[in-house]
Amino acid sequence: MYILKLCERQTSFLLLLTISLTALVVPPSLAQTPSIPLPSSAPLELDLLTKPKDYVITANTINPERLTVPSLWWAQQNSEKKLLDNWIAYPASDKEPARVDLIVNQQIWSLLDYVERYNFVNRLGSAARNFGYNLRVFNYQKEPLATYTCNFSTSPASCSIQTTVKNKIGLQRSL
Repeated sequence: MYILKLCERQTSFLLLLTISLTALVVPPSLAQTPSIPLPSSAPLELDLLTKPKDYVITANTINPERLTVPSLWWAQQNSEKKLLDNWIAYPASDKEPARVDLIVNQQIWSLLDYVERYNFVNRLGSAARNFGYNLRVFNYQKEPLATYTCNFSTSPASCSIQTTVKNKIGLQRSL
């Protein structure tokens, strides 16, 4: 009988300890924070660079009457050693929020360290965010390299940067 009560007390203590630790690990403020959506899973459409449709904007799109949105030309001119080759901007649709797909020079991208890549994605992601766009970064082999995704329903918008890193044997992993 004594052993049974001791086991019940230990079980109760472990349950209480688990609940207490869970409350410490997951603070209530996190439960109230709106989540940042996942990056778009739509494929990169490189053919739009040479045959653009009316609804997309690329680095070669110029509107003679007004500023073309999103305007990433200044960012392209100032990118590290011509890292940014081109981009495709898609307006928001019923299915997806507005996004910009950047195409970078893979040789230059591979020379950058993590902090330089993060800085590049943050700078261009901030520029895209100011126009209400999320951002994805690709190379010409259509490999996803990084994303800058925002929840625009919050003020200010809450955003997240994700990058993929290839290890020495060529396998990708997300950071």
